[in-house]
Amino acid sequence: MASSSDPWVKEYNEASRLADDINSMIAERGSLPQSGPEIMRHTSAIRRKITILGTRLDSLAALLARIPPKSLTDKELHKRQDMLSNLQSKAKQMATSFNMSNFANREDLLGQGKKADDMSRVAGLDNQGIVGLQRQVMKEQDEGLEKLEETVLSTKHIALAVNEELTLHTRLIDDLEDHVDVTNSRLQRVQRRLAILNKRTKGGCSCMCLLLSVVAIVILAVIVWLLIKYM
Repeated sequence: MASSSDPWVKEYNEASRLADDINSMIAERGSLPQSGPEIMRHTSAIRRKITILGTRLDSLAALLARIPPKSLTDKELHKRQDMLSNLQSKAKQMATSFNMSNFANREDLLGQGKKADDMSRVAGLDNQGIVGLQRQVMKEQDEGLEKLEETVLSTKHIALAVNEELTLHTRLIDDLEDHVDVTNSRLQRVQRRLAILNKRTKGGCSCMCLLLSVVAIVILAVIVWLLIKYM
């Protein structure tokens, strides 16, 4: 294999160390509580590193595709392809264990899953054939990027629609709060008026009782006077 100063070898070693680090974190995760903020943070860190590993594997595949055919022997080229394929398989297994479906979907959209086959086809081609193959791969990648762009635009439109719905609901809630405030103010005014009316009613009853008492006393006095006069 080429020396460690080779850009591809250096990138591969870093990706391999990252994969080992992820495996260690996955093993450590088993000793954490099954629920709680600690395991959530740990799982989130693992997911981030798996995503970074996927990006580095894409970079490795791109570097390997750009290596001039005559700069490596067929044996060395196939060896690197096998090394990359094994590391990609490990990354996919780790991503699958954490339900990271977007890890595989990204490869399908960008055509990364076909790179190993494309590189194996390079070995038996001359310069003109390699150029033609590269154009074909670039065309497939462009088509994949167009699909990705369509997906992003569709997601954007959905997000805008959801935002409009949220804005509408927020406005409706604000209007409802205004109506509640107005109704509350009216209820308070009615309660104050009822309190005043209640006080007046109580005062009127007191006056009426006093008047009836005076009338009763007068009638009683008249009856007593009549009894005394005619007895």
